[in-house]
Amino acid sequence: MKEKILIVDDDDNIRQVLNYVLSAASYAVIEASDGLQALELVKRENPHLLILDIGMPELEGTDVCRQIRQTSQVPIIMLSARDDEFDRVLGLELGADDYIPKPFSNRELVARTKALLRRTNLTHDTAPQEGAIFHGHLKLNADTHQTWWGAEEIELTATEFEMLHTMLKHPGHVFSRDALINSSYRHQVIVCDRTVDSHLRRIRQKFKAANGYPIETVHGVGYKINDCTSHLTP
Repeated sequence: MKEKILIVDDDDNIRQVLNYVLSAASYAVIEASDGLQALELVKRENPHLLILDIGMPELEGTDVCRQIRQTSQVPIIMLSARDDEFDRVLGLELGADDYIPKPFSNRELVARTKALLRRTNLTHDTAPQEGAIFHGHLKLNADTHQTWWGAEEIELTATEFEMLHTMLKHPGHVFSRDALINSSYRHQVIVCDRTVDSHLRRIRQKFKAANGYPIETVHGVGYKINDCTSHLTP
């Protein structure tokens, strides 16, 4: 079955071009011309990935991203005609997985789409994964892109999953922000320390709801996975 991609852009020409190149790459494509329509289609169509423009009337892409992240971890690539660092950082902080400024290369957009879908294990051409990793109360399965704390499943975005997976493969090793950026953003996306901290803060908040505490801060150095044998302490 083809992966389904939702294109959200108020520019008819952009949607037409994206529909053509993604359909040629064997994806099933659906379209939304505004943010409200996008939210409806996410609920009804359950797409595998969103390509979401930031600058739209009525409901901007950042607001769409914020609302989607309240209920879904679907991969999101954000587009913007403004090559503005604030837009880029805000989009990534809200939970977007990638950011592409306009104008963009069609080939690059398709490549990033394929890469992001591979990271979330939704394409059929993924390389063999490492399977389940157990570490105290923490369990992560790269084959199914699932994470648990004890018996409770924790839903993570593709970027959050990559960061946690990177640290869990080397428990006890302290990772700098740069190392986490390199593991989570495979293309040359400019990401600041504040964005990395935002991703880690969201991971911690999700585990906190399950009384979990998997990530430890090593002040002045970076982050690491702790022994994951203890529940969250005040």
